[in-house]
Amino acid sequence: IYLPKKGKTAPALIIELKYDKTADTAIKQIKERQYLNYFDDYKGKVLLVGINYNPKSKDHDCLIEEVTI
Repeated sequence: IYLPKKGKTAPALIIELKYDKTADTAIKQIKERQYLNYFDDYKGKVLLVGINYNPKSKDHDCLIEEVTI
C-alpha cells in the first residue's frame, strides 16, 4: 500500500503480486480481502495493481483498475 503525502494529487496504490497465477486473481484478492478498508482517512483515487509472474514463460502481466473512495 502506498499513500501519497497530504496535499499531493497522486493516487494511492494497492499492489498485489502473484506467482504463477493471473493479474486478475491479484485484483480479486485485493477486493475480497477488503484492502481498501486500510484507507481510513484517505479520500480520492486508488489504483489497484495486480502483477503476476509466470515462471514457465518468464513473462509478467499487469492489470490496473482505478477506484474512488
